[in-house]
Amino acid sequence: MSSFLAAIASNLARRWKLGLAGVVLGIFIIGFLASALGGTPKDDFGIPGADSQSAYDVLEKDFPAAAGATSTVVFKAEDGTLRTKANEEAIADVAKEVSALPHVASAQDPLAIRGGTVSKDGTVASINVQYDVQQDELEAEDGKKLEEVARTAESPALTVELRGETIDLAAQQEAPVGELVGIFVAFLLLLLLFRSGSAMAVTLFGALTGVLVSQMILAILAKPLGLPEFTPTIAVMLGLGAGIDYALLIVSRFREQLADGSDVPHAAERANATSGTSVVAAGLIVMVALAGMLAIGIPFMGKLGIGAAIAIAAVVVSSITVLPILMGAFSRWLKPKNRKTVDPSPAFGRWGNRVTSHPWIVIGIAVLILLVLSIPLTDLRLGQPDDGNQPTSTTQRRAYDIQKEAFGAGSNGPLLISVSRPGGGKLDESEATAVSDSLNGRDGVQFAAPPEISPNGEAAIIGLVPTTSPQDARTSQMVKDLRNDYIPEAIAGQDLVVHVGGQTAVIDDLSTKIESRLPVFIGIVIGLSVLLLIAVFRSIWVPLASALFNLLVIGAAYGVIVAVFQKGFGAGLIGVGDDVPIIAFAPLMMFAILFGLSMDYNVFLLSRIREAYFEGDTPRESVIDGLARIAKVILIAGLIMASVFLAFIPGGDVISKMFGLGLGVAILIDVLIIRMMV
Repeated sequence: MSSFLAAIASNLARRWKLGLAGVVLGIFIIGFLASALGGTPKDDFGIPGADSQSAYDVLEKDFPAAAGATSTVVFKAEDGTLRTKANEEAIADVAKEVSALPHVASAQDPLAIRGGTVSKDGTVASINVQYDVQQDELEAEDGKKLEEVARTAESPALTVELRGETIDLAAQQEAPVGELVGIFVAFLLLLLLFRSGSAMAVTLFGALTGVLVSQMILAILAKPLGLPEFTPTIAVMLGLGAGIDYALLIVSRFREQLADGSDVPHAAERANATSGTSVVAAGLIVMVALAGMLAIGIPFMGKLGIGAAIAIAAVVVSSITVLPILMGAFSRWLKPKNRKTVDPSPAFGRWGNRVTSHPWIVIGIAVLILLVLSIPLTDLRLGQPDDGNQPTSTTQRRAYDIQKEAFGAGSNGPLLISVSRPGGGKLDESEATAVSDSLNGRDGVQFAAPPEISPNGEAAIIGLVPTTSPQDARTSQMVKDLRNDYIPEAIAGQDLVVHVGGQTAVIDDLSTKIESRLPVFIGIVIGLSVLLLIAVFRSIWVPLASALFNLLVIGAAYGVIVAVFQKGFGAGLIGVGDDVPIIAFAPLMMFAILFGLSMDYNVFLLSRIREAYFEGDTPRESVIDGLARIAKVILIAGLIMASVFLAFIPGGDVISKMFGLGLGVAILIDVLIIRMMV
C-alpha cells in the first residue's frame, strides 16, 4: 500500500495544477448531486422487538395525532389562583392562537374543559400542545412561534414557562459555535507547532476539504440510507478532529523531508508512503469501530455509525490526495526556515530515555491512574436526562420545576399504555377502563387516567403518571413492575394486548437492547481492529496490548463522566446539576468513537518507532527516537482533537456536554498517559 500511496503523492505534487482543477471540479459535481438528490429522510428511532415500540406502533396506527411531537405551556398564578377574569382570558387566548399554529393538532384550554391539567389549589395549569408530525419534521421556528404566542399571556400576576420537543428545537444553537471554537484552537496550536502560516493553512484546508466533501456525500446518501437527521453534526465533530490530525501528520512529515534536502515530489512521496500509510490504517480502524454499531441491532444507531464512518473515509481520502496537491502548490512556503521546528525534540528524547529506563514502574503508575479514574464507573446508571437537569436559566427547567411542585415529579414524564386486541377488532371501553382502574393505587403509580378510545374503536390509550421523575431509578422499576406483574394481573383471562410506552419505557428498552448486544459489539470492534493492526505491524502482542490499554482509557473516560454527571464533582463548572443519569446510548457511542480515535495515536507512534527500528536502532533506541520525532505532533494533534470535543460543552444541552466532556477527557488521557508514558 505504501508504494501505491507514494505514487499518488508524487504524481499529484508534480501536476498540482491539474490536480487542483480536479479537486475543484469534483467538489462542484458532488455539490451539484447533493443539491439535486439530497433531502432529509424521516428519522426512524424505532427499537425492533421492544414493548415501547409496540405501544408506539399502536399510537401511530390508531391515534396518529398522539404519535406526533408534544410541548407544554405552563401557567402559574403569582397572586391568588388562575380563576380570575384576566388570567382565564389570557390562557384562553393562548390556547386559541396556539391551535392555529402550523402542525398543531390540538391545544385545549385547561380551564375550560373537564379533566384539564389544573393543580388542586388552582394556581398552576398547563396546555398540552399536540402536533400532527414528529419532531424531525418541525423546525426551530415552530418552537419560537409557540413561545412567542405563549408569552403574550405573561403579566405580573401570571408566569408562563414552556418545555417539550419544539421548545428544545428553538433553544438549539444555529451557529456552529463548537466547530468554530475547535477550528480557532487548531489555528493557534498549528501555528505553535509549525511556526508557519502556510503550513497551518495547508493543514486546515486539507482537513476542511474532507469535511466539506463528507457533508455533501451524506446529503446525497441521507434518503437512500435513511440516515438520522443529526448524523451530519456527529460527522462534522469527528471529521474535523480526525481530519486535522491526519493532515497534521502528513504535512509534518513532508516538511521534515524538505528540510532533509528532498525535492518536492520525493518529499510528498515519502510523506504519503510513511505517514499516509499510518493515516489509512488509523482511519480504517476508526471506520470499523463506528460501523460496528450495526451489530447492536438498533437501526438509527447503526445508520449513525455508517454516516460517521463515511465522514472518516472522506477525510482519509482528502489527506492522501488533496494534501499532496497543496504541498506541490505551496512547496516554496512550506520548507522550514528554521531546521529546529522539524528536528527531533530533545525534551521528548530525554523523556523517552527516562520512561524506558524504568518501564514497569511507569506502566504501573499509568495503570494505577487509569484504574483510579475508572472507580466511579462501578456506580454507572443508565437513564434519560430530563429538563430537571437543565440550568435554572432555561424556560424548560422552570416549567419542569413548576409542574413538579404542582403535580408531582412523575408529571414531567408520563407513560402511555396502549390497549388493543391481538388480531385487531373492536375494543369495549369497559375493558380498557378495567385496566386503568386496576393500575390506580399500585406502588409507583400516582394516577392512571380514564382510557381514550381511538376513532376506529380498535384501541385505547391510558395516560399513567408515576410518583417519581423520568430519570429516577424507581420509575424504571415501576415500568418493569407494570410489564411483569400489574398488567398481566389486570388482563388475566381477557383477549387483550397491552404495551407500555413513553419516555422512560423507551429508554429502559434501549438500555436493555444495548446491554444485551454490547458484548457482541465490543468483540467485533476489538477483533477486527486487532486484525488490522496485525496486518500493519506484523505483530500479535503489540495489537493486543494496544487494545487492552485502549479499554483502560475508555473505562477512565466513563469514570470521569459518572463522577461529574452522577456524583456532581465539578458539575457546576459546566452548567449541570448532580445525579444526572448517563444517557443509554452514550457508553456505546463513546466506545465506538474512542476505541477508533485512540488507535489513531497508537498507529502514529508505533509507525515511527517501527521505522526507527528498521533503520537499525535497538528496541529501546527506537522508542526514544520515535518519541523524539513524533511526540510533539501527537501532543498537538491530541490537544486539537480534545479542543474540538470540549468546545461542545459551553452552551450545549446535557447530552452534548456529556459527549463533549467524555470524548475530550479521553483523548487527553490517551495522549498524556498512554502515548507519553506507556
